[in-house]
Amino acid sequence: MFKKICIIGCGLIGSSLARAIKENNLSNKIVSSNRSNVVNKKVVELNIVDDSSSDTAKMVKDSDLIVIATPLSSYKVVILKIKNSLKNGSILTDVGSVKSKVIPLVQKNVPKGVSWISSHPIAGTEESGPESGFSKLFKNRWCILTPSSQAKDTDVKLLETFWKKVGSKVDIMNAKQHDYILSITSHIPHLMAYNIVNTTLKIKKKKEQDVIKYSAGGLRDFTRIAASNPIMWRDIFIQNSENASKMIDEFIANLQDLKKAIKNKDEKKLEKVFTKTKKIRKEILKAGQDIEKPDFGRK
Repeated sequence: MFKKICIIGCGLIGSSLARAIKENNLSNKIVSSNRSNVVNKKVVELNIVDDSSSDTAKMVKDSDLIVIATPLSSYKVVILKIKNSLKNGSILTDVGSVKSKVIPLVQKNVPKGVSWISSHPIAGTEESGPESGFSKLFKNRWCILTPSSQAKDTDVKLLETFWKKVGSKVDIMNAKQHDYILSITSHIPHLMAYNIVNTTLKIKKKKEQDVIKYSAGGLRDFTRIAASNPIMWRDIFIQNSENASKMIDEFIANLQDLKKAIKNKDEKKLEKVFTKTKKIRKEILKAGQDIEKPDFGRK
C-alpha cells in the first residue's frame, strides 16, 4: 500500500500502529523516530520497525505516509523538524485527540504538495510505551479523519482505506464537531476519573483508612482510566479547554440536581435518572463499542 511509512513517537498508539502495519503488509518499510535512543534501540529489537533514530528529518525522508504520534504540545517542534524533509505527494497524519488548534498549526508549516489529513483513532489502554502496544488495538474502533483544506480527495480515500485495513471503522468530520463530541465521550470521563481517584487519595490521607483495600469495581475501573498518560491528558485539556469547561459546567449542574434528590430522599427522581442512564450501556453494546464482559482493551 505504501513503500515507506514513518511513525514519529512509538508509544502505545505508535507502536500498535507499527505492529498492525507489519501484520497487514501495508508497507515495504516502516521506520520510526523517538527522542530516546533507548526507545529507538528497543523498537528495532522488538521488530516493531525496520529502523529508528532520534534524527526525525532523516527518518521522514522519502516516506509516503508520516504519522505524528507524540503529545499535542510537541507538534510545533516536530513539524518544524520535518517540514523540509517531507516528500512531495506524501500524506501527513497524526493520532491526536484534539483538532481545532493543531490542524491550522500544521497546515501553515507543511509544503503545498503534502496532504495533511488529521486522524484520531479512538482506541487505547491505560498502558504506555512500545512494549504495551499490540496489533489488534484498532480492531472495530472508530477512527475519525479531519482533512485540512489542502488535502487531496484521493489521499483522503487512501488514508481511509489504510485505517480500515488496520481494523478501524472510519468517519470524517470537521475539527469543531470532533472536539465537541470527544469532550463529551472521552475528555470529561477522564477528568472525572482523575478527580474521583484524587478525592479517594485525599480521604485516605485525611481519615488514615485503607480505602484502597476495600475498593469495589467502580473505584477500580476509575483507577484504570486515571492511570492514563498524564502528559497526553494534560495537553488534551489545555488544547480543548473551551469544550471541556462547558462540559464541566453541565456535569456540575447535573451533580447538584442529584445531590438535591438524595438530600430530599426523592426516590422517584433517583430511580428515573438511574433507569435512564442504564440504557446508555445497552446502546454502547448495540453499537459494538464494547462487549458484555469488557477487558478494557487489555491483551
